[in-house]
Amino acid sequence: MTRPETWQLEAASYPITQVCQTRFQDVDPNRHLNNVAFASLFEHARVRLNRELRPWQERPKNERSMVAAVTINYLREGSYPEDVMVCSGVSKIGTSSYVIAQAMFQHDKCIATCDSVIVCRTDGEGKPLRQAVVDALEKMRTKN
Repeated sequence: MTRPETWQLEAASYPITQVCQTRFQDVDPNRHLNNVAFASLFEHARVRLNRELRPWQERPKNERSMVAAVTINYLREGSYPEDVMVCSGVSKIGTSSYVIAQAMFQHDKCIATCDSVIVCRTDGEGKPLRQAVVDALEKMRTKN
């Protein structure tokens, strides 16, 4: 596992911030947030970013974006019932894919980072991102 870069540990590096409530069901036997809870909280914020980026009603019916890979780095224990802050942004833009970089904070400390590769498919095949999508992604860039 590669260690997160310094910029990834700073909330100010991300253009979008969302406070998420932790749930009792997120607690493991050691009374910490479990790894599935981390994944779920990152997913929730990632979906919100994608919906803001490309509202579902505005997407062409033959165009889909799909998660191709997710990497989570667990850095510290999280606790219940305190909320977490999930910060998100686009760190890389490729020809037919992009990377959503995220960091989760609790008590002003980064407790995890997440990188998700999102692939855009048109008519069931990988195709280059439309310019309108690239333009929207550029507006959500991380500061790295």
